Amino acid sequence: MREPKLFVITGIMASGKSTVAQLLAERFERSVHLRGDVFRRMIVNDRREVHPDAAEEELDQLRLRYRLAVQAADTYGEEGYTVVLQDVIVGRVLNDFVALIQNRPFYLVVLCPDAQTVAEREAGRHKKGYGLWSVAQLDHVLRHETPAIGMWLDTSRLTPEETVDAILKRAEGEALIRND
Repeated sequence: MREPKLFVITGIMASGKSTVAQLLAERFERSVHLRGDVFRRMIVNDRREVHPDAAEEELDQLRLRYRLAVQAADTYGEEGYTVVLQDVIVGRVLNDFVALIQNRPFYLVVLCPDAQTVAEREAGRHKKGYGLWSVAQLDHVLRHETPAIGMWLDTSRLTPEETVDAILKRAEGEALIRND
């Protein structure tokens, strides 16, 4: 397989994005694991968290985070790195995010374990992602409001290693997002 420039790994919180993205990045000789949430955490004052009834101010800050992550991914890609960018990119903003990316083709992977599996994973984690959202609310956004583009993987019964294997196998012959 020719090394792609970019994989975007998305899904709801506790869907396995961080673990899968790290393992995937480790499979390439020259790679970067870029965590989009780092750009949210850099904001010291006036950080706006996105909640279920978010106003444009919160969504504008989310879009800023996405622009910064994509700029970093594109810059690493231009320097010859395979980039695995992971973030929660669900709902109507997914199309906006995809439009930001300059390096094409790239691979969009949506991890979508069932809500019960996500709740179990969340309960077993040290960091807690849910508070403003419930698992059911964010899962609903994923399944009913997110454009059906890219590679969707139900990882409810897959290990992280099996998930990476599935991503690489499917990516061998298909560029999931092209110039359109």
